[in-house]
Amino acid sequence: MSLQYELSYWEQESFFGHIDVLVIGAGIVGLSAAIHLREQSPKLRVVVVDRGPLPIGASTRNAGFACFGSMTELQDDLGERSAEEVWSLVAWRYRGLLRLRERYGDEAIGYVPTGGYELFGEQDEASYQACCAHIDAFNDELVGITGSKKTFSLVEEQRMASFGLGRTQHLIFNEAEGQVNTGALMRTLLGRAQALGIDVWGGMPIASYEDQAEGIQVYTDYGWSFKARTLLLATNAFAPKLDERLAVIPARNQVLVTKPIPGLKLRGCFHYHCGYVYFRNVGDRILLGGARHLDITGETTDQFGGHAEIQAYLSTYLREVVAPYVADIQIDRQWSGIIGRGEAKTPIVKALDLHTVAAVRLGGMGVAIGVEVGEQAARLLAQLV
Repeated sequence: MSLQYELSYWEQESFFGHIDVLVIGAGIVGLSAAIHLREQSPKLRVVVVDRGPLPIGASTRNAGFACFGSMTELQDDLGERSAEEVWSLVAWRYRGLLRLRERYGDEAIGYVPTGGYELFGEQDEASYQACCAHIDAFNDELVGITGSKKTFSLVEEQRMASFGLGRTQHLIFNEAEGQVNTGALMRTLLGRAQALGIDVWGGMPIASYEDQAEGIQVYTDYGWSFKARTLLLATNAFAPKLDERLAVIPARNQVLVTKPIPGLKLRGCFHYHCGYVYFRNVGDRILLGGARHLDITGETTDQFGGHAEIQAYLSTYLREVVAPYVADIQIDRQWSGIIGRGEAKTPIVKALDLHTVAAVRLGGMGVAIGVEVGEQAARLLAQLV
């Protein structure tokens, strides 16, 4: 960054002096941690900073799915991990969604219980039959989590046809999923933080930090530094830039949203190919994203930007699968978001040093587990302050 300047005495004393907890990362996790800390300890001075004017990683750039895993995604997980690990993580995600809704209310976060659907085309028949063979076992596992005996169910042909989908042979319904309004969710968190007297500053790029005997020394890209008693690193995919010990792999996703479509038939959350492709209605628009599986290596990056091949695939998928009955679909906006994943699917929530805690690697499930991860990190920080 080219802008370099020194802090005045007033800036140092009024803004950067006497910070009890500094949170780097103003997304769902960082704000949830800050809110929990202030609610439990109102005298603590908590400051949240983010390098962008908004939390630019994933929290304001996601698709707004309140989900915990499609059948094919969970089957993939069970092929690589123990059943206990997989179902424990599903329980955490579902519990996290309930916590989010209970904490802030459905209206404030724009939650709508639409349910979710997984698509299967003609080429996916073997995958669909495998799901059919395991659906009862999955529902038996889920009854203790969702409370329903039939979380997953097969969708009858008439209902499937009502969505107007193309090249789709089968749908599996998940009654426990829903939609959230990503912007409303983040504005709600920001509003709660500010109401509690938490300082939230965007445009504050942090270059590095040092965990020292007396606390944290933080160095900014502006050429000056400041101190804090403790630090929460909540930058998810970007965490290794500040601490190389954190095993977080960035994964970029391409997303688009259409202009309004009169007579749109779509309503709900939809997944395809183990969740790599996802779409939903946003009012009378379609939001579609993902397809990272087409170039895993190329999309393993923390740099924002487009991907021509993937964007072309999404455009074709939009017209041939999602809404083939619409004569002229116009794309209104395209963007990219970056999630933090890893070899393990469980988040990293742990103390790194004497005064530092990390809460990262959400694996694309920040909506589901972000609040609980933030509150867990807050409890660790409370022991350090």
